[in-house]
Amino acid sequence: MKNSLLNNVGLALLRVGVSLMMIFGHGLGKFQNLIAGNFEFPNPIGIGSTPSLFLAVIGEFIAPILILIGYKTRLAAIPAAITMAVAYFAVHLNDPFKVQEKALYYLLAFVVIALVGPGKYSLDKK
Repeated sequence: MKNSLLNNVGLALLRVGVSLMMIFGHGLGKFQNLIAGNFEFPNPIGIGSTPSLFLAVIGEFIAPILILIGYKTRLAAIPAAITMAVAYFAVHLNDPFKVQEKALYYLLAFVVIALVGPGKYSLDKK
């Protein structure tokens, strides 16, 4: 019983903490740029700046909101993880480790969330 409670609290803390950091640290600014019509954005995978910005907003703003509240959590963690994989492998691969580190932390956290799910304290609770 105690172990289950701690696991669920731990999953909630991971889900909420990582999502809030992603939303306010990275996603909100991109979302505001998108809404304002400012489509200037890097094109790391060769699909164009506007589609890249749109996908980044999904991975860094929309998906983390879903993860935060625990709705379709495992599914929402996939675009968030893919966005961080792009950030690491396409944007920061040749940067020093200190720069790469943040993308790797987020990638790891979103992969863990995708694998283990949201826990009891979520809209997806089971």
